[in-house]
Amino acid sequence: MGSAASDSARLEMGNTLVEKAERLARVIAGEDVILLTGGTTGIVYVVGKTAHDAGSFHVGISPASNQREHMELYKLPVDACDALIYTGFGLKGRNVVLVRSCDIVLFVSGAMGSLNEFTIAHDEGKIIGCLTGTGGVADESDYLLQKFGKKSTTARVFTSDDPERLLSDCLGALR
Repeated sequence: MGSAASDSARLEMGNTLVEKAERLARVIAGEDVILLTGGTTGIVYVVGKTAHDAGSFHVGISPASNQREHMELYKLPVDACDALIYTGFGLKGRNVVLVRSCDIVLFVSGAMGSLNEFTIAHDEGKIIGCLTGTGGVADESDYLLQKFGKKSTTARVFTSDDPERLLSDCLGALR
């Protein structure tokens, strides 16, 4: 989960953010896992495409009802995913399907849509990993939990600025 900024905005993300995202993607590809994303643009596209190109099986969960809508209405790419699942639920409905389909929910950067995914993941008691040093929701998870976190959830939140450590911690919690 993360910022789905347009490709032009991606240029403004900075090299550090993109490098961390690509590193996380290669670490994911080195594990025996399936990557699910929103099949979208921005930093999510960077992670999905990099992991896909490195051999990871990448499933995109689309807000659209079909490929035409995915590409024309939502302006989303189709080249980074091995499979696309068309929910027809729009962006917020797609977020619920996406998060509930994941065992581990990872955040790189992230704005309002990612905040929505973070709250869903927390409420659902998911294992949450936040790649710090990338901005947005990923860097604000401690604040969000202190300020708004429910004590009754079974969610486990891990933070690290190191992609290898973050994924290792999350996978360890899953096992």
